[in-house]
Amino acid sequence: MAVRLFVGNLPYSATEAALREHFSSIGPLSYIYLPLDRETGKPRGFAFVEFSDRAHAEDAIRRFNNQLFMGRPLAVNEAREREDRPQASSAPRSFAPREPFAEPPAAGERPARNFGPDATPRGRRKPGGRGGKGERVPKQPIREKPGGRFFGDADDETVDDDLSSDNFASRVDDDFQDE
Repeated sequence: MAVRLFVGNLPYSATEAALREHFSSIGPLSYIYLPLDRETGKPRGFAFVEFSDRAHAEDAIRRFNNQLFMGRPLAVNEAREREDRPQASSAPRSFAPREPFAEPPAAGERPARNFGPDATPRGRRKPGGRGGKGERVPKQPIREKPGGRFFGDADDETVDDDLSSDNFASRVDDDFQDE
């Protein structure tokens, strides 16, 4: 009975001929499969090797598992069957039939809904729901108000304050000296 082996951690540069040469040192090979990526067409990094004799397959596992092949340690073990998964084929898939649509509601009857309570009518809603209208407008810089500024007046220019003296508090005016 034929025994299929999984050979993992292959370098992407590995070819079918190189694998055949490497594994034929154990015994005659009946099958080699080097899968390619569907999209890129490059090798996927693993292969399947089949021996017609179980003794040759077990010997290949013992000798080649964790041994270097083209600079990489191979992972060699007995291949397992694929797990149950949907077949990827070009045939159209068959889907289970759906339940027929429900009857439309009669006149005056409300349709049955299973997705939550009805919303309140627009006229009866509370103002400012969902965070208020102020949070929905884009933020802008705060405008400066023109109040509070003092630019001076024409009368201010005529005031003659003599602050050039040393101490204006101790300065004596001429008007006060005559007394």
